[in-house]
Amino acid sequence: MHHASDQNLMSLAVDLAQQAARLINDVRATGIKVCTKSDLSPVTQADKASEALILAGLRAYAPSIPIIAEEEMAEGIKTQVESEFWLIDPLDGTKGFIRGSKNFTINIGLIRNHKPVLGVVALPAYDEIFCGIVGKGAWRIDATGQTPIHVSTLPKDGFRIITSHHYANDPKLKKVLQGFPIHSVDTMGSASKIIRIAEGKADLHFRFNSIMEWDTAAPQAVLEAAGGYLRTFDNQPLQYGKKNWRNPAFFCSGTTIDSFLNNFND
Repeated sequence: MHHASDQNLMSLAVDLAQQAARLINDVRATGIKVCTKSDLSPVTQADKASEALILAGLRAYAPSIPIIAEEEMAEGIKTQVESEFWLIDPLDGTKGFIRGSKNFTINIGLIRNHKPVLGVVALPAYDEIFCGIVGKGAWRIDATGQTPIHVSTLPKDGFRIITSHHYANDPKLKKVLQGFPIHSVDTMGSASKIIRIAEGKADLHFRFNSIMEWDTAAPQAVLEAAGGYLRTFDNQPLQYGKKNWRNPAFFCSGTTIDSFLNNFND
């Protein structure tokens, strides 16, 4: 068993995310090399180097906490987990990263009893890091220092919707938004969508197809620490440690939206 506090574990994850962000920004500056994984998805030297750095740091500090990491899983490395484990996505939004988008992230999340308890999400292109401990609070770290963040209250002039590029014109999105007062609909890649809700810059995000657990663990922890919600479409919290590490469809919100849920499952 490890004896580190959640605060110490978060501080470690922040430090590793900062190091990985510098590494990824160096790759952006010098040139991205793209390979193809067995599932035909792209991977770059930045994904692999970021993961190696993060895993080495976590394993050196708390070797008793198992780690599930995207690139190790892609290579067929199986790790047995129990009630507590890390979920790591060393570069979430690889396709956008390759295209030159700034909206990619580094996700380091800690799961305990199937729930995210702390998360660190770096946005290297923005020189921002977001971190949170559920029940304790969430913060943004940038050039100005460390600032507490919190989700917005129920918007008076309509919800600011944030979605993936390929959902912008999806009939599913149009259907689910029926009955919502809408202020705006913007598109963005990676876990940055969830983070923008956590810091109060957006209100709602809907994900209609499945996604891996390492994509959501860290941002969910930050969002919940900032007072927000990430739920399945039947309004249940996401659970972690599933056999195939795959999440169902879900939504993120800065405030409860129970009165609007009727359109989700119709």
